[in-house]
Amino acid sequence: MLHLIPPPLHRAGLRLAHGIRRRWWRLRSPRLAGCRVIALDLEGRVLLIRHSYGSDKWMPPGGGIGRGEDPLTAAIRELREETACRLENARTLALSHEDLHGAANRVHIVCGLTRDQPVADGREIIEAAFFALGDLPHALPNRLRAQLPEWVTAASAGHLRDGAHYPPGLPTPRE
Repeated sequence: MLHLIPPPLHRAGLRLAHGIRRRWWRLRSPRLAGCRVIALDLEGRVLLIRHSYGSDKWMPPGGGIGRGEDPLTAAIRELREETACRLENARTLALSHEDLHGAANRVHIVCGLTRDQPVADGREIIEAAFFALGDLPHALPNRLRAQLPEWVTAASAGHLRDGAHYPPGLPTPRE
């Protein structure tokens, strides 16, 4: 049904809803559960997106975890919804506790491999692209810029350890 709304109007609605949600979080200070997906392609690049609302910074795909939903299931769903990419060999990498506009946000960092090309829907997601660690976009939150190399290294090492096909040349803890 939402696809019937013209994209510019849909983006405006998302920005409005996000502003209301941020105010609600500041007033109520809820506990949230979310996921962030470290999706690597066959070249070892990490998938990042830019939302049409909130910050204009690049972020890994992700979102909220539904009540009773498994974090891996939520991560696979969010990646598919936001980029049309499938996640192979998904596994939990870390758990991060972050303040999100006054809300206590417990974020499950999930990693995996994708063989798909990302597609931004032009509504919620305005850009989606793969980036090498040495060529990350400038518009990246500072905290993420510090954590992303560690997560990508751990993700690639885990895929190598688990016997999944992964290309040579990825950073591993040994390098």
